[in-house]
Amino acid sequence: MLSCSHATGHPFASFSEIGKQVAVALPNVRAVIDGEICYLDRRGKLQFKNLLFRRGNPPCFFAFDLLTCNGKDLRTERLLDRKQELRRLLARSPAISPLKYTEYIDGSGTALFQRICELDLKGIVAKQKFSPYVTEREHIVRNRCRRKNSGKTSTF
Repeated sequence: MLSCSHATGHPFASFSEIGKQVAVALPNVRAVIDGEICYLDRRGKLQFKNLLFRRGNPPCFFAFDLLTCNGKDLRTERLLDRKQELRRLLARSPAISPLKYTEYIDGSGTALFQRICELDLKGIVAKQKFSPYVTEREHIVRNRCRRKNSGKTSTF
């Protein structure tokens, strides 16, 4: 069972189809997965305009974190432990599933951020690997790249 909602709890009814696809990919699983719905272009690059206008390839769901799974609350566990459980859970889903696991990259944050910006991507989200899940935004560091063409800062 999956329902898509914004961080504020507002449901994304327009993305109910991806919710159904995720439910099929993980039958008999009741979980709360933190992630983001995205559209990718032919090269695999995120296209947020496609998300707004619902065009291009079918959307996918990038899973960042696992908060609960089959009745077990994981929010007090370390991030690395939650990601390990998330990886195990998503390993059950078919390769053609819209579910995509998001890797945790340890160290080299500055080099990673520079590379993300060179690729003209939005940015990165940084969390401490030993931290529990927190909902307060001040515990999450979002590093945003400045857009090359517009000079505007985009959020990630």
